[in-house]
Amino acid sequence: MEKAIQIQHNLTGKLAKTLLLLGLSLGYFMVLLDMTVVSVALPAIRTELGGGISGLQWVVNAYTIVFAGLLLSMGSLADKLGAKRVYAGGLALFLGASVLAAFVSSLGMLIGLRAILGIGGAALMPASLSLLVHAYPEAAERARAIGIWAAVTGAAMAAGPVIGGLLVDSFGWRSIFLLNVPLAVISLILTFLLVRETDRRAQRSFDMGGQMTAIVAIAALSFGLMEGDTYGWQSPTIIVAFGVALLSVILFLIFEVKGESPLLPLSLFKHATVSAGMIAGMAINIGLSGILFILPVFFQQVRGLSAHITGLLLLPMMIPLAFNPILTGRIVGKIGARIPMTVGFSLGAVGTLLQVWTEVNTSYVITMIGLLFIGFGVSFTIPSLMAAVISSVSKEQTGAVSGALNASRQIGATLGVAILGSVLSSNASFIDGMHLSFIVTTVILFGGSALSILFIDRKK
Repeated sequence: MEKAIQIQHNLTGKLAKTLLLLGLSLGYFMVLLDMTVVSVALPAIRTELGGGISGLQWVVNAYTIVFAGLLLSMGSLADKLGAKRVYAGGLALFLGASVLAAFVSSLGMLIGLRAILGIGGAALMPASLSLLVHAYPEAAERARAIGIWAAVTGAAMAAGPVIGGLLVDSFGWRSIFLLNVPLAVISLILTFLLVRETDRRAQRSFDMGGQMTAIVAIAALSFGLMEGDTYGWQSPTIIVAFGVALLSVILFLIFEVKGESPLLPLSLFKHATVSAGMIAGMAINIGLSGILFILPVFFQQVRGLSAHITGLLLLPMMIPLAFNPILTGRIVGKIGARIPMTVGFSLGAVGTLLQVWTEVNTSYVITMIGLLFIGFGVSFTIPSLMAAVISSVSKEQTGAVSGALNASRQIGATLGVAILGSVLSSNASFIDGMHLSFIVTTVILFGGSALSILFIDRKK
Protein backbone atom coordinates (compact mmCIF):
# COMPACT_ATOMS: atom_id res chain seq x y z
CA MET A 1 0.00 0.00 0.00
CA GLU A 2 2.82 2.44 0.91
CA LYS A 3 4.55 1.66 -2.38
CA ALA A 4 1.36 2.33 -4.35
CA ILE A 5 0.90 5.71 -2.61
CA GLN A 6 4.54 6.70 -3.25
CA ILE A 7 4.39 5.83 -6.95
CA GLN A 8 1.14 7.75 -7.35
CA HIS A 9 2.80 10.83 -5.83
CA ASN A 10 5.83 10.48 -8.11
CA LEU A 11 3.69 10.41 -11.23
CA THR A 12 1.51 13.35 -12.18
CA GLY A 13 -1.90 12.96 -10.59
CA LYS A 14 -3.75 12.89 -13.90
CA LEU A 15 -1.46 10.30 -15.47
CA ALA A 16 -1.64 8.06 -12.40
CA LYS A 17 -5.42 8.19 -12.35
CA THR A 18 -5.57 7.47 -16.09
CA LEU A 19 -3.30 4.44 -15.76
CA LEU A 20 -5.22 3.24 -12.71
CA LEU A 21 -8.49 3.47 -14.64
CA LEU A 22 -6.88 1.62 -17.55
CA GLY A 23 -5.70 -1.18 -15.29
CA LEU A 24 -9.11 -1.71 -13.69
CA SER A 25 -11.00 -1.38 -16.98
CA LEU A 26 -8.79 -4.00 -18.64
CA GLY A 27 -9.91 -6.57 -16.09
CA TYR A 28 -13.57 -5.83 -16.75
CA PHE A 29 -12.92 -5.83 -20.51
CA MET A 30 -11.38 -9.28 -20.24
CA VAL A 31 -14.34 -10.69 -18.31
CA LEU A 32 -16.84 -9.50 -20.89
CA LEU A 33 -14.65 -10.30 -23.88
CA ASP A 34 -14.41 -13.91 -22.73
CA MET A 35 -18.20 -14.17 -22.91
CA THR A 36 -18.41 -13.20 -26.58
CA VAL A 37 -15.06 -14.12 -28.13
CA VAL A 38 -15.73 -17.83 -27.64
CA SER A 39 -18.94 -17.75 -29.68
CA VAL A 40 -17.24 -17.67 -33.10
CA ALA A 41 -14.68 -20.30 -32.02
CA LEU A 42 -17.26 -22.97 -31.14
CA PRO A 43 -17.33 -24.75 -34.54
CA ALA A 44 -13.50 -24.92 -34.61
CA ILE A 45 -13.45 -26.29 -31.05
CA ARG A 46 -16.02 -28.91 -32.02
CA THR A 47 -13.99 -29.95 -35.08
CA GLU A 48 -10.80 -30.50 -33.08
CA LEU A 49 -12.06 -31.69 -29.69
CA GLY A 50 -15.38 -33.27 -30.66
CA GLY A 51 -18.68 -33.03 -28.80
CA GLY A 52 -22.10 -32.16 -30.17
CA ILE A 53 -24.36 -29.21 -29.37
CA SER A 54 -24.36 -30.28 -25.71
CA GLY A 55 -20.55 -30.13 -25.59
CA LEU A 56 -20.54 -26.62 -27.03
CA GLN A 57 -23.19 -25.59 -24.50
CA TRP A 58 -20.91 -26.71 -21.68
CA VAL A 59 -17.94 -24.78 -23.14
CA VAL A 60 -20.04 -21.61 -22.94
CA ASN A 61 -21.96 -22.34 -19.75
CA ALA A 62 -19.12 -23.68 -17.60
CA TYR A 63 -17.99 -20.04 -17.51
CA THR A 64 -21.37 -18.41 -16.95
CA ILE A 65 -22.65 -20.94 -14.38
CA VAL A 66 -19.69 -20.33 -12.07
CA PHE A 67 -19.62 -16.60 -12.84
CA ALA A 68 -23.31 -16.19 -11.98
CA GLY A 69 -23.10 -18.44 -8.93
CA LEU A 70 -20.15 -16.61 -7.35
CA LEU A 71 -20.89 -13.02 -8.34
CA LEU A 72 -22.86 -12.13 -5.21
CA SER A 73 -20.38 -13.64 -2.77
CA MET A 74 -17.31 -12.12 -4.42
CA GLY A 75 -18.57 -8.65 -3.54
CA SER A 76 -18.77 -9.71 0.11
CA LEU A 77 -15.34 -11.33 -0.12
CA ALA A 78 -13.85 -8.09 -1.47
CA ASP A 79 -15.25 -6.25 1.56
CA LYS A 80 -13.88 -8.90 3.93
CA LEU A 81 -10.37 -9.42 2.47
CA GLY A 82 -9.82 -6.14 0.60
CA ALA A 83 -10.85 -5.40 -2.98
CA LYS A 84 -7.27 -5.15 -4.27
CA ARG A 85 -6.41 -8.65 -3.00
CA VAL A 86 -9.55 -10.14 -4.54
CA TYR A 87 -9.03 -8.29 -7.83
CA ALA A 88 -5.37 -9.34 -8.11
CA GLY A 89 -6.28 -12.91 -7.19
CA GLY A 90 -8.97 -12.94 -9.88
CA LEU A 91 -6.48 -11.61 -12.45
CA ALA A 92 -3.89 -14.25 -11.56
CA LEU A 93 -6.48 -17.02 -11.79
CA PHE A 94 -7.76 -15.69 -15.12
CA LEU A 95 -4.21 -15.49 -16.46
CA GLY A 96 -3.25 -19.02 -15.41
CA ALA A 97 -6.48 -20.64 -16.63
CA SER A 98 -6.24 -18.83 -19.98
CA VAL A 99 -2.73 -20.14 -20.61
CA LEU A 100 -3.74 -23.69 -19.72
CA ALA A 101 -6.91 -23.47 -21.87
CA ALA A 102 -4.77 -22.73 -24.91
CA PHE A 103 -3.03 -26.12 -24.59
CA VAL A 104 -5.85 -28.51 -23.63
CA SER A 105 -6.13 -31.87 -25.34
CA SER A 106 -9.77 -32.72 -24.56
CA LEU A 107 -13.15 -31.05 -24.38
CA GLY A 108 -13.50 -31.98 -20.69
CA MET A 109 -10.27 -30.17 -19.83
CA LEU A 110 -11.46 -27.07 -21.69
CA ILE A 111 -14.81 -27.11 -19.89
CA GLY A 112 -13.04 -27.40 -16.53
CA LEU A 113 -10.76 -24.47 -17.29
CA ARG A 114 -13.70 -22.40 -18.49
CA ALA A 115 -15.22 -22.96 -15.03
CA ILE A 116 -12.00 -21.69 -13.41
CA LEU A 117 -12.13 -18.64 -15.69
CA GLY A 118 -15.64 -18.07 -14.30
CA ILE A 119 -14.20 -17.92 -10.77
CA GLY A 120 -11.66 -15.31 -11.87
CA GLY A 121 -14.31 -13.30 -13.69
CA ALA A 122 -16.63 -13.30 -10.68
CA ALA A 123 -13.77 -11.94 -8.53
CA LEU A 124 -12.80 -9.24 -11.02
CA MET A 125 -16.14 -7.58 -11.66
CA PRO A 126 -17.31 -6.39 -8.18
CA ALA A 127 -13.75 -5.82 -6.93
CA SER A 128 -12.88 -3.54 -9.85
CA LEU A 129 -15.96 -1.38 -9.24
CA SER A 130 -15.18 -1.16 -5.52
CA LEU A 131 -11.60 -0.07 -6.26
CA LEU A 132 -12.85 2.58 -8.67
CA VAL A 133 -15.23 4.02 -6.09
CA HIS A 134 -12.38 4.30 -3.57
CA ALA A 135 -9.91 5.72 -6.11
CA TYR A 136 -12.26 8.53 -7.15
CA PRO A 137 -13.77 10.00 -3.96
CA GLU A 138 -15.19 13.12 -5.65
CA ALA A 139 -18.68 12.51 -7.05
CA ALA A 140 -18.22 14.15 -10.46
CA GLU A 141 -14.84 12.54 -11.08
CA ARG A 142 -16.15 9.17 -9.91
CA ALA A 143 -19.17 9.41 -12.22
CA ARG A 144 -16.91 10.01 -15.23
CA ALA A 145 -14.62 7.15 -14.25
CA ILE A 146 -17.49 4.70 -13.77
CA GLY A 147 -18.96 5.87 -17.09
CA ILE A 148 -15.71 4.96 -18.85
CA TRP A 149 -15.53 1.66 -16.94
CA ALA A 150 -19.11 0.84 -17.95
CA ALA A 151 -18.50 1.84 -21.57
CA VAL A 152 -16.05 -1.06 -21.71
CA THR A 153 -19.11 -3.34 -21.75
CA GLY A 154 -20.15 -2.25 -25.20
CA ALA A 155 -16.60 -2.24 -26.53
CA ALA A 156 -15.99 -5.80 -25.31
CA MET A 157 -19.31 -7.03 -26.67
CA ALA A 158 -18.68 -5.44 -30.06
CA ALA A 159 -15.05 -6.52 -30.27
CA GLY A 160 -15.51 -10.13 -29.15
CA PRO A 161 -16.87 -11.80 -32.30
CA VAL A 162 -14.63 -9.79 -34.65
CA ILE A 163 -11.42 -10.33 -32.69
CA GLY A 164 -12.37 -13.96 -32.10
CA GLY A 165 -13.00 -14.54 -35.80
CA LEU A 166 -9.69 -12.98 -36.85
CA LEU A 167 -7.75 -15.01 -34.29
CA VAL A 168 -9.48 -18.31 -35.10
CA ASP A 169 -8.87 -17.96 -38.85
CA SER A 170 -5.29 -16.70 -38.47
CA PHE A 171 -3.92 -18.70 -35.52
CA GLY A 172 -6.56 -21.26 -34.52
CA TRP A 173 -9.15 -21.27 -31.72
CA ARG A 174 -6.54 -21.67 -28.97
CA SER A 175 -5.29 -18.13 -29.62
CA ILE A 176 -8.49 -16.60 -28.20
CA PHE A 177 -7.36 -17.66 -24.73
CA LEU A 178 -3.81 -16.38 -25.18
CA LEU A 179 -5.35 -12.98 -25.93
CA ASN A 180 -6.07 -12.70 -22.20
CA VAL A 181 -2.39 -13.01 -21.27
CA PRO A 182 -1.09 -9.52 -22.18
CA LEU A 183 -4.29 -7.88 -20.92
CA ALA A 184 -4.03 -9.65 -17.55
CA VAL A 185 -0.31 -8.91 -17.19
CA ILE A 186 -0.76 -5.18 -17.89
CA SER A 187 -3.69 -4.98 -15.49
CA LEU A 188 -1.75 -6.83 -12.77
CA ILE A 189 1.25 -4.50 -13.07
CA LEU A 190 -0.86 -1.34 -12.96
CA THR A 191 -2.92 -2.69 -10.08
CA PHE A 192 0.11 -3.51 -7.91
CA LEU A 193 1.81 -0.19 -8.64
CA LEU A 194 -1.08 2.26 -8.49
CA VAL A 195 -4.12 0.84 -6.70
CA ARG A 196 -4.53 1.30 -2.96
CA GLU A 197 -6.10 -1.43 -0.88
CA THR A 198 -9.57 -0.79 0.49
CA ASP A 199 -10.47 -1.06 4.15
CA ARG A 200 -11.09 -4.64 5.26
CA ARG A 201 -14.20 -5.64 7.14
CA ALA A 202 -12.82 -8.89 8.53
CA GLN A 203 -15.68 -9.25 11.01
CA ARG A 204 -18.22 -9.63 8.21
CA SER A 205 -19.62 -13.17 8.09
CA PHE A 206 -19.78 -15.17 4.87
CA ASP A 207 -23.01 -16.80 3.69
CA MET A 208 -21.52 -20.20 2.80
CA GLY A 209 -24.90 -21.94 2.80
CA GLY A 210 -26.38 -19.42 0.41
CA GLN A 211 -23.32 -19.59 -1.83
CA MET A 212 -23.25 -23.38 -2.11
CA THR A 213 -26.99 -23.76 -2.73
CA ALA A 214 -26.96 -20.96 -5.34
CA ILE A 215 -24.29 -22.52 -7.50
CA VAL A 216 -25.72 -26.05 -7.12
CA ALA A 217 -29.15 -24.77 -8.19
CA ILE A 218 -27.77 -23.05 -11.31
CA ALA A 219 -25.55 -26.01 -12.25
CA ALA A 220 -28.27 -28.65 -11.71
CA LEU A 221 -30.86 -26.69 -13.69
CA SER A 222 -28.37 -26.11 -16.52
CA PHE A 223 -27.43 -29.80 -16.56
CA GLY A 224 -31.07 -30.85 -16.79
CA LEU A 225 -31.81 -28.46 -19.63
CA MET A 226 -28.66 -29.20 -21.63
CA GLU A 227 -28.58 -32.97 -21.18
CA GLY A 228 -32.31 -33.66 -21.34
CA ASP A 229 -32.16 -34.64 -24.99
CA THR A 230 -29.11 -36.86 -24.38
CA TYR A 231 -30.45 -38.82 -21.40
CA GLY A 232 -34.15 -38.48 -22.16
CA TRP A 233 -36.42 -35.95 -20.47
CA GLN A 234 -38.09 -38.62 -18.32
CA SER A 235 -34.87 -40.41 -17.39
CA PRO A 236 -33.94 -40.69 -13.66
CA THR A 237 -30.80 -38.62 -14.25
CA ILE A 238 -32.69 -35.61 -15.59
CA ILE A 239 -35.50 -35.91 -13.02
CA VAL A 240 -32.91 -35.99 -10.22
CA ALA A 241 -31.14 -32.95 -11.73
CA PHE A 242 -34.33 -30.89 -11.72
CA GLY A 243 -35.14 -32.18 -8.23
CA VAL A 244 -31.73 -31.08 -6.96
CA ALA A 245 -32.22 -27.67 -8.56
CA LEU A 246 -35.61 -27.22 -6.87
CA LEU A 247 -34.34 -28.39 -3.48
CA SER A 248 -31.32 -26.07 -3.76
CA VAL A 249 -33.56 -23.09 -4.50
CA ILE A 250 -35.69 -23.86 -1.43
CA LEU A 251 -32.59 -24.22 0.77
CA PHE A 252 -31.15 -21.00 -0.67
CA LEU A 253 -34.29 -19.09 0.30
CA ILE A 254 -34.13 -20.56 3.81
CA PHE A 255 -30.47 -19.52 4.20
CA GLU A 256 -31.28 -16.01 2.97
CA VAL A 257 -34.17 -15.63 5.44
CA LYS A 258 -32.28 -17.06 8.43
CA GLY A 259 -28.73 -15.85 7.72
CA GLU A 260 -27.05 -12.92 9.49
CA SER A 261 -25.34 -11.67 6.31
CA PRO A 262 -27.38 -13.03 3.39
CA LEU A 263 -25.98 -12.93 -0.12
CA LEU A 264 -29.33 -11.71 -1.38
CA PRO A 265 -31.46 -9.76 1.14
CA LEU A 266 -35.00 -10.81 0.25
CA SER A 267 -36.34 -7.50 1.54
CA LEU A 268 -35.16 -6.00 -1.76
CA PHE A 269 -37.97 -7.77 -3.56
CA LYS A 270 -40.69 -5.76 -1.83
CA HIS A 271 -40.04 -3.21 -4.58
CA ALA A 272 -42.02 -4.09 -7.72
CA THR A 273 -39.29 -2.62 -9.92
CA VAL A 274 -36.63 -4.81 -8.32
CA SER A 275 -38.68 -8.00 -8.63
CA ALA A 276 -39.65 -7.29 -12.23
CA GLY A 277 -36.13 -6.08 -13.00
CA MET A 278 -34.54 -9.37 -11.96
CA ILE A 279 -36.83 -11.30 -14.31
CA ALA A 280 -36.27 -8.75 -17.07
CA GLY A 281 -32.50 -9.06 -16.61
CA MET A 282 -32.74 -12.81 -17.14
CA ALA A 283 -35.00 -12.35 -20.17
CA ILE A 284 -32.75 -9.94 -22.07
CA ASN A 285 -29.67 -12.09 -21.50
CA ILE A 286 -31.53 -15.27 -22.48
CA GLY A 287 -32.13 -13.63 -25.84
CA LEU A 288 -28.68 -12.14 -26.34
CA SER A 289 -26.68 -15.20 -25.26
CA GLY A 290 -28.94 -17.65 -27.07
CA ILE A 291 -28.59 -15.76 -30.34
CA LEU A 292 -24.82 -15.47 -29.92
CA PHE A 293 -24.70 -19.23 -29.41
CA ILE A 294 -26.84 -20.23 -32.40
CA LEU A 295 -25.92 -17.79 -35.19
CA PRO A 296 -22.13 -18.45 -35.25
CA VAL A 297 -22.81 -22.18 -35.57
CA PHE A 298 -25.31 -21.47 -38.37
CA PHE A 299 -22.97 -19.16 -40.27
CA GLN A 300 -19.98 -21.51 -40.07
CA GLN A 301 -21.36 -25.05 -40.10
CA VAL A 302 -24.47 -24.53 -42.23
CA ARG A 303 -23.47 -21.63 -44.47
CA GLY A 304 -19.81 -22.69 -44.59
CA LEU A 305 -18.43 -19.23 -43.77
CA SER A 306 -15.15 -18.53 -41.99
CA ALA A 307 -14.88 -17.42 -38.36
CA HIS A 308 -13.64 -14.00 -39.47
CA ILE A 309 -16.62 -13.42 -41.78
CA THR A 310 -18.95 -14.69 -39.05
CA GLY A 311 -17.60 -12.07 -36.64
CA LEU A 312 -18.17 -9.34 -39.22
CA LEU A 313 -21.71 -10.55 -39.95
CA LEU A 314 -22.55 -10.23 -36.24
CA LEU A 315 -21.38 -6.59 -36.11
CA PRO A 316 -24.84 -5.06 -36.82
CA MET A 317 -25.98 -6.54 -33.51
CA MET A 318 -22.83 -5.64 -31.57
CA ILE A 319 -22.07 -2.07 -32.71
CA PRO A 320 -25.18 -0.48 -31.12
CA LEU A 321 -24.03 -1.91 -27.78
CA ALA A 322 -20.90 0.28 -28.00
CA PHE A 323 -22.55 3.70 -28.53
CA ASN A 324 -26.30 3.59 -27.95
CA PRO A 325 -26.16 3.24 -24.11
CA ILE A 326 -25.00 6.88 -23.95
CA LEU A 327 -28.17 8.00 -25.75
CA THR A 328 -30.26 5.66 -23.62
CA GLY A 329 -28.86 7.20 -20.44
CA ARG A 330 -29.97 10.65 -21.57
CA ILE A 331 -33.43 9.41 -22.49
CA VAL A 332 -33.85 7.68 -19.14
CA GLY A 333 -32.77 10.87 -17.38
CA LYS A 334 -35.58 12.76 -19.12
CA ILE A 335 -38.52 10.35 -19.24
CA GLY A 336 -37.62 7.49 -16.90
CA ALA A 337 -36.81 3.87 -17.63
CA ARG A 338 -40.18 2.29 -18.37
CA ILE A 339 -40.64 3.44 -21.99
CA PRO A 340 -37.02 2.85 -23.12
CA MET A 341 -37.11 -0.63 -21.57
CA THR A 342 -40.42 -1.47 -23.23
CA VAL A 343 -39.18 -0.20 -26.59
CA GLY A 344 -35.90 -2.09 -26.17
CA PHE A 345 -37.55 -5.44 -25.46
CA SER A 346 -39.98 -4.89 -28.36
CA LEU A 347 -37.17 -4.07 -30.81
CA GLY A 348 -35.29 -7.18 -29.70
CA ALA A 349 -38.39 -9.33 -30.13
CA VAL A 350 -39.09 -8.00 -33.63
CA GLY A 351 -35.44 -8.47 -34.63
CA THR A 352 -35.46 -12.05 -33.36
CA LEU A 353 -38.74 -12.78 -35.15
CA LEU A 354 -37.15 -11.64 -38.42
CA GLN A 355 -34.49 -14.34 -37.95
CA VAL A 356 -37.23 -17.00 -38.22
CA TRP A 357 -37.18 -16.39 -41.99
CA THR A 358 -33.44 -17.14 -42.18
CA GLU A 359 -32.69 -20.10 -44.43
CA VAL A 360 -29.48 -21.45 -45.95
CA ASN A 361 -29.78 -19.21 -49.01
CA THR A 362 -31.65 -16.26 -47.46
CA SER A 363 -30.29 -12.82 -48.30
CA TYR A 364 -28.13 -11.42 -45.51
CA VAL A 365 -30.10 -8.15 -45.72
CA ILE A 366 -32.99 -9.70 -43.73
CA THR A 367 -30.56 -11.11 -41.15
CA MET A 368 -28.75 -7.76 -40.90
CA ILE A 369 -31.97 -5.80 -40.30
CA GLY A 370 -32.97 -8.28 -37.61
CA LEU A 371 -29.55 -8.03 -35.95
CA LEU A 372 -29.73 -4.23 -35.94
CA PHE A 373 -33.12 -4.39 -34.22
CA ILE A 374 -31.71 -6.80 -31.63
CA GLY A 375 -28.60 -4.67 -31.02
CA PHE A 376 -30.59 -1.48 -30.50
CA GLY A 377 -33.11 -3.39 -28.41
CA VAL A 378 -30.45 -4.71 -26.02
CA SER A 379 -28.71 -1.32 -25.83
CA PHE A 380 -31.99 0.38 -24.90
CA THR A 381 -32.97 -2.29 -22.40
CA ILE A 382 -29.88 -2.92 -20.25
CA PRO A 383 -28.96 0.69 -19.27
CA SER A 384 -32.63 1.47 -18.58
CA LEU A 385 -32.97 -1.69 -16.51
CA MET A 386 -29.90 -0.92 -14.42
CA ALA A 387 -31.00 2.67 -13.80
CA ALA A 388 -34.53 1.63 -12.82
CA VAL A 389 -33.49 -1.10 -10.40
CA ILE A 390 -30.71 0.85 -8.68
CA SER A 391 -32.79 4.02 -8.32
CA SER A 392 -35.66 2.08 -6.72
CA VAL A 393 -33.71 1.29 -3.52
CA SER A 394 -31.83 3.29 -0.89
CA LYS A 395 -28.14 4.15 -1.25
CA GLU A 396 -27.26 1.54 1.37
CA GLN A 397 -28.86 -1.15 -0.79
CA THR A 398 -27.34 -0.22 -4.14
CA GLY A 399 -24.40 -2.62 -3.80
CA ALA A 400 -26.62 -5.57 -2.97
CA VAL A 401 -29.20 -4.84 -5.67
CA SER A 402 -26.62 -4.20 -8.41
CA GLY A 403 -24.89 -7.48 -7.52
CA ALA A 404 -28.23 -9.29 -7.63
CA LEU A 405 -29.10 -7.77 -11.00
CA ASN A 406 -25.74 -8.75 -12.50
CA ALA A 407 -26.17 -12.27 -11.13
CA SER A 408 -29.69 -12.56 -12.56
CA ARG A 409 -28.42 -11.45 -15.96
CA GLN A 410 -25.67 -14.07 -15.91
CA ILE A 411 -28.19 -16.72 -14.89
CA GLY A 412 -30.19 -15.59 -17.92
CA ALA A 413 -27.10 -15.97 -20.11
CA THR A 414 -26.66 -19.52 -18.83
CA LEU A 415 -30.32 -20.37 -19.36
CA GLY A 416 -30.29 -18.83 -22.85
CA VAL A 417 -27.60 -21.22 -24.05
CA ALA A 418 -29.17 -24.14 -22.15
CA ILE A 419 -32.76 -23.63 -23.28
CA LEU A 420 -32.15 -22.64 -26.90
CA GLY A 421 -29.39 -25.20 -27.32
CA SER A 422 -31.78 -27.85 -26.03
CA VAL A 423 -34.47 -26.75 -28.50
CA LEU A 424 -31.86 -26.81 -31.25
CA SER A 425 -30.55 -30.30 -30.48
CA SER A 426 -34.03 -31.83 -30.08
CA ASN A 427 -34.78 -31.22 -33.77
CA ALA A 428 -33.44 -33.46 -36.51
CA SER A 429 -33.00 -30.44 -38.79
CA PHE A 430 -30.68 -27.66 -37.61
CA ILE A 431 -32.70 -25.06 -39.53
CA ASP A 432 -36.01 -26.20 -37.96
CA GLY A 433 -34.42 -26.19 -34.51
CA MET A 434 -32.98 -22.72 -35.11
CA HIS A 435 -36.37 -21.35 -36.21
CA LEU A 436 -38.10 -22.80 -33.15
CA SER A 437 -35.35 -21.35 -30.92
CA PHE A 438 -35.94 -17.90 -32.37
CA ILE A 439 -39.70 -18.22 -31.83
CA VAL A 440 -39.12 -19.14 -28.16
CA THR A 441 -36.77 -16.15 -27.81
CA THR A 442 -39.31 -13.83 -29.42
CA VAL A 443 -41.97 -14.88 -26.89
CA ILE A 444 -39.54 -14.33 -24.00
CA LEU A 445 -38.58 -10.85 -25.22
CA PHE A 446 -42.20 -9.77 -25.79
CA GLY A 447 -42.81 -11.02 -22.24
CA GLY A 448 -40.04 -8.69 -21.07
CA SER A 449 -41.75 -5.83 -22.87
CA ALA A 450 -45.03 -6.53 -21.07
CA LEU A 451 -43.20 -6.83 -17.74
CA SER A 452 -41.54 -3.45 -18.32
CA ILE A 453 -44.69 -1.50 -19.09
CA LEU A 454 -46.61 -3.08 -16.20
CA PHE A 455 -44.11 -3.03 -13.34
CA ILE A 456 -40.99 -0.93 -13.97
CA ASP A 457 -40.87 2.36 -12.03
CA ARG A 458 -43.72 1.29 -9.80
CA LYS A 459 -42.65 1.57 -6.18
CA LYS A 460 -45.03 -1.01 -4.74
